[in-house]
Amino acid sequence: MSSVAIIGDMDTVSGFRLGGVKKAEVVNTAEEAIAAFDKFLDEEVSIIIITQVLANEIREHVNRKIGSSVLPMMIEIPDKDGSSEGSSDQMNDLIKRVIGVEMVK
Repeated sequence: MSSVAIIGDMDTVSGFRLGGVKKAEVVNTAEEAIAAFDKFLDEEVSIIIITQVLANEIREHVNRKIGSSVLPMMIEIPDKDGSSEGSSDQMNDLIKRVIGVEMVK
C-alpha cells in the first residue's frame, strides 16, 4: 500500500488531479461511491480522500469493510459547498482505531 485516491464530485476530484493524484473517481450517488471505495480497497490504496457528504452516505459500508483497521486511512474533506453538518471528528476516530482508546475532551 502506498498510494492516494480521491472520491468526490467533479470539482473536488479535478482539483486533486491537478495536484497529482492519479487514482480518482467522480461519483454522484452513494452506490457509485461504494463501488469506487471497494475498487480502491482492491487496489490496496493507503489513503482514500472522500468528500464528507459521500462519506456520511456510505459510512456503514466503510465500517463493515475496514472496521478497526488502520489502513486504508479515510480522510473526509468538505466538498465545494463546505463542511457538512454532523460530520464526525476524524482525529478522534483515527486515534480510537489506532490505539483502541477513545480520547475524551
